[in-house]
Amino acid sequence: MKGGKGQKLSLGYSPCPNDTAIFYALVHGKVKADGLSFEEGLEDVEALNRKALSGLLDVTKISFYAYCHMRDKYALLRSGAALGKGCGPLLVGREPAGPESLFKKGSRIAIPGGLTTANLLFMLYGDSLGWRPSDGNIVPMLFSDIMPAVKEGRADAGLVIHEGRFTFEKYGLHRLLDLGRWWEDVTGLPIPLGGIAAKRTLGEDTIAAVQSAIRESIQYTLERPQEAMLYIRRHAQEMEDSVISSHIGLYVNEHTVWLNQEGERAIEELFARAERAGLAKEQETVTKKTSGSFFIA
Repeated sequence: MKGGKGQKLSLGYSPCPNDTAIFYALVHGKVKADGLSFEEGLEDVEALNRKALSGLLDVTKISFYAYCHMRDKYALLRSGAALGKGCGPLLVGREPAGPESLFKKGSRIAIPGGLTTANLLFMLYGDSLGWRPSDGNIVPMLFSDIMPAVKEGRADAGLVIHEGRFTFEKYGLHRLLDLGRWWEDVTGLPIPLGGIAAKRTLGEDTIAAVQSAIRESIQYTLERPQEAMLYIRRHAQEMEDSVISSHIGLYVNEHTVWLNQEGERAIEELFARAERAGLAKEQETVTKKTSGSFFIA
């Protein structure tokens, strides 16, 4: 399938190691996208979610919870997903405690953005206990600010994502809840965190060309991990190679290369639970469609 020759597309992704690993080859001209070019912008995932909600990006990394709200405007690609087992967000605090102790008036829980899948999972967990946050309970902030905020007492607990899964103990923090494990226990499915979405108005040919190029970019980095390391390290919050390698090894997996049927079921289950809990509106006009190298959920 042919993309639009000479098109320049806006491309958004986060500075986290899994995203920079995915897009290294594409933005450095190591792989071609059938005449397409990209103007990349690296931003916090919640900033990308908000931009996509406003339709400002042609192709972007997006939280699956954010995508849940814009399925009519963006197609979800089969390559580039952050989805797997043992990789979900963690709720951390200064002292060991059961997470239920935080579900009370006055508790301040830092989250990495209202449209993040981490926030959705936390809300779904709370919903399973009959709890909904009150005003002031939830404090959105940059994911990189969450662990310092908890350590310094500006928040009672925090939802950590990305590298935080490997580094929260350095801040003297304790794991209160593993939301990925909770999800796996109640569904038996891998945890869907985020994926790559493209504007539907680009058309199927262009979307397919983008999808193919991203898949090749992922495979390029997997085959030459050291070549991409300088670029990845330049943008990473944590500079230790061991942390970066652990991060990529966890979040760049077989689902990232190509989303399979189990991955689809996990995403559909996430959307269904969000809709049943009243945390997302059902989009009846959106029908599932598979077309070679991308799918419309």
